[in-house]
Amino acid sequence: MASQDVLSQTTRLASSSALLQVLFRVVTFGLNAFTLRYLSRELIGVVNVRLTLLYSTVVFLAREAFRRACLSGSTKRNWTKTINLLWLTFPLGVFWSIFLGLVWLHLLEVPDPSVVPHYQAGVVAFGLSAIIELLGEPFWVLAQAHLFVRLKVIAESLSVVSKCILTVILVVLYPQWGLYIFSLAQLFYVSVLVMCYVIYFMMFLGSPEATKKSFPVARMKALLPNLVEDETFVNWKEAWLTWSFFKQSFLKQILTEGERYVMTFLNVLNFGDQVLERGKNVKDQKQDDVAMAANVLELLLKLVLLIGLTITVFGYAYSQLALDIYGGSMLSAGTGPDLLRCYSLYVLFLAINGVTECFTFALMCKEEVDRYNFVMLALSFTFLCISYFLTHWHGSIGFILANCFNMGIRIAHSIHYIYDYFKESTYRPLTGLLPSPFLVLVYILSGVITGFSEVVFCCDKGWMARLIHISMGALCFAATIVTMFCTETKLIHFVRSQFLSRYMKKGT
Repeated sequence: MASQDVLSQTTRLASSSALLQVLFRVVTFGLNAFTLRYLSRELIGVVNVRLTLLYSTVVFLAREAFRRACLSGSTKRNWTKTINLLWLTFPLGVFWSIFLGLVWLHLLEVPDPSVVPHYQAGVVAFGLSAIIELLGEPFWVLAQAHLFVRLKVIAESLSVVSKCILTVILVVLYPQWGLYIFSLAQLFYVSVLVMCYVIYFMMFLGSPEATKKSFPVARMKALLPNLVEDETFVNWKEAWLTWSFFKQSFLKQILTEGERYVMTFLNVLNFGDQVLERGKNVKDQKQDDVAMAANVLELLLKLVLLIGLTITVFGYAYSQLALDIYGGSMLSAGTGPDLLRCYSLYVLFLAINGVTECFTFALMCKEEVDRYNFVMLALSFTFLCISYFLTHWHGSIGFILANCFNMGIRIAHSIHYIYDYFKESTYRPLTGLLPSPFLVLVYILSGVITGFSEVVFCCDKGWMARLIHISMGALCFAATIVTMFCTETKLIHFVRSQFLSRYMKKGT
């Protein structure tokens, strides 16, 4: 394929992928708006956050590294070994699906069955859907490597549309099915997606078009695992590259889905609805419930704020060292440290937004949710504009800063809503965003000391200097934790009581 054709096909692939993402967001937005008329927001929240997070985590950890490794380099390779390597995604997906499924079922708090019925079936179905999707991985990589743009567009569009149609039908006819609706729709989605790729290659392989293109695979059997005599099962160079990418997958997944992890593992999906009634002002609620909700919100805000501040402060001074230890000067000498520092700041915004936005959505009535949808459209447009200008100004760092700005606007909106909600009461849960002055001072001193330590000792002055830098950070971190225990006693008591009570319940 001529270089001009490759450039043209690559451009088409990139543009079609971007358009598909926009289309999927619009379709998802419309689908959520429709299902809210028939199903509870708690159920949709569990699907969109917790179950979707399970599915995306399994799929990402099982295949992301393989995709990046197998799509690197030229299409002229031993495809038998590449396909053999890609089939390893299936057992890896089975492992992650079982492991994370057990975490979702036994370590995370199970939603109230009367509000979110069939949760266990939903976890099994979304884990199974990830495994089914991985069956199509060799077909997807082969199509992507050879720039089959039309196949990608048709397969993904057809699967999303099929999923939406089935969801709408089941929601209208059987709204009492609860999570069964989304479980069946998810399984149908991945089945259609995989079948599109399988049927296409069944028709394409052996055809005159494949012969004309000198396609490296001649029959369907070659897309299954094959042993080659006197040769290794996989290309070990690709396998080691996959392992290198795999080590990055965990960090990338946390950064990509950080907000959902915060919402899932801190169990802030619906804590507002546990005690407060949606759509009622604070005076019309039971005052004991208002006190409990305000207390929980305040302490959760304080918890995620301190976690985020710790990551931001120490992430700034130790990003370069972390990248230097991980990948050497290749990663630590360029813009990598600045990117990681910005991500550390982004984690702070993600954590706070996860709590404030969740509480806000838990209290909004239907009309307020509908109004906020228009606000989100305006925010999306603003975010795109700011992303454009900041990316032009500072590249990848500008894009991260644009995401921080986006999160900051959403946090400001949620804070305004929470302030208005509680202003007629005596409770002020937003004080959770104000750590003690002495702890703030310790954070500032830690940032200055570790920043100075980085300039003096990191990272081209040998391992002894690095150890000194690490020791300085350890001392500052210990001082921060001790100060936290001394000044934030209410939060420490809350964390202890919550974790102890949870494990005591599991023990009984």
